[in-house]
Amino acid sequence: MTENMSHHPLYIQIAELFRENIRLGKWPQGTRIPAELKLSEDYHVSRITIRKAIDELVRERLLLRHRGKGTFVNEYSADTTEYSTLAKSFTRELLEQGKTVQTLWATVEKVPANAQIAANLQIPLGSLVLALTRLRGTEDGLVGLFKTFVPYRPFLSLSANDYLGSFYNQLKRHGLLMTNQQEYVEAMMPTKELQKILKITKDEPILKRVRFTAANESFREYTECYYIGKKYRYYLDFSTFL
Repeated sequence: MTENMSHHPLYIQIAELFRENIRLGKWPQGTRIPAELKLSEDYHVSRITIRKAIDELVRERLLLRHRGKGTFVNEYSADTTEYSTLAKSFTRELLEQGKTVQTLWATVEKVPANAQIAANLQIPLGSLVLALTRLRGTEDGLVGLFKTFVPYRPFLSLSANDYLGSFYNQLKRHGLLMTNQQEYVEAMMPTKELQKILKITKDEPILKRVRFTAANESFREYTECYYIGKKYRYYLDFSTFL
């Protein structure tokens, strides 16, 4: 456990250890985790602390509870994790409409974090970040522009072609399993940049979706999604929590 976790409540610290078990494959996807009593003995904490730590990961959808069977590590893929929390994933929603999602182009660069990005990633101003921009659409045309920022790490490619697929799958290969933390949606009118890239008029409404995720205390993601209003609907799926 890292020193900067020591000021957190005990159950939060235990939850981070559980996330590490998942990231490192000690708890493989689809398998049942040890019983609360066993975890309580292994980590030398109360069952209440273990239960609250598990609750955290259930809330993040890293773990799933099955009544009478136990608690299992959720199985993730690009389609079920990218751009999803309570909302259906961007890819999954369009697939259900019979459409194929494509990344039409991508740009990537290593840049110093400005005040906004530094605050959202909780890193020092000027720290190097990977700035990834992707234009996505279907056979029917453009759907939205996605701008993603993460702290730069040497293993992150600076070749745009490497980001035409799932960014999360790339991170996962390096032991970084991003989980949903927070998200909000707001309506806006397009900037001149969005008008040009999305080929829309100044009167076309935009749905802006902002998400914050984290793999750990030092690696966070901040993404801005700009959807053409008439081509995207925002669905919420609460069935996982019933």
